[in-house]
Amino acid sequence: MGNVFSVVRALEHVGASGVVVSADPDVVRRAPRLVFPGQGAFRDCAAALERGLGAAVRESIARGAPYLGICLGLQALFASSEEAAGAAGLAIFEGTVARLRGGPDEHGGSLKIPHMGWNTARPTRPHPVLGPEAHYYFVHSYAVRPSDPGLVAATTSYGEDFVSVVAKDNVLACQFHPEKSQRAGLGLLGRFMSM
Repeated sequence: MGNVFSVVRALEHVGASGVVVSADPDVVRRAPRLVFPGQGAFRDCAAALERGLGAAVRESIARGAPYLGICLGLQALFASSEEAAGAAGLAIFEGTVARLRGGPDEHGGSLKIPHMGWNTARPTRPHPVLGPEAHYYFVHSYAVRPSDPGLVAATTSYGEDFVSVVAKDNVLACQFHPEKSQRAGLGLLGRFMSM
């Protein structure tokens, strides 16, 4: 939803061949790895998942296919979001998605929501795909709040500390956009393709 072709171009740039863009559940089930990008509304994403795509993504993750969620692809891993009451995510992880609070900026003004621009993702533990602390490009108004703190792989500050990367087993998902994050983002995508 929204940023699919920039993600495809970035994947091809790091050497991925045969990238297929599909919302066909059968194609998703057979994919050797999944990249779930997204910009947009949680409700629209939930509606797409209800048309069979959600079950296919869950099955793919369960069989061990590497999964990279980007922005909405991170938020969709959770059951619900404050953005869309009653809309169901994948419920792979327990927790929710909550609106960023914003707050004062360093110059006495107010931080704007959505959070747009470059910011630092600080790893909370080593992860072979995430790599070291780096600057990435963010565009979002909501952030995940996992119930299990062991899922958190990186945090970012924007008026508050929020979870910017979760990781468990074959799943890695980030709130930022690696396809828009130049060298750091391309490095992350390249490492994911080597998983």
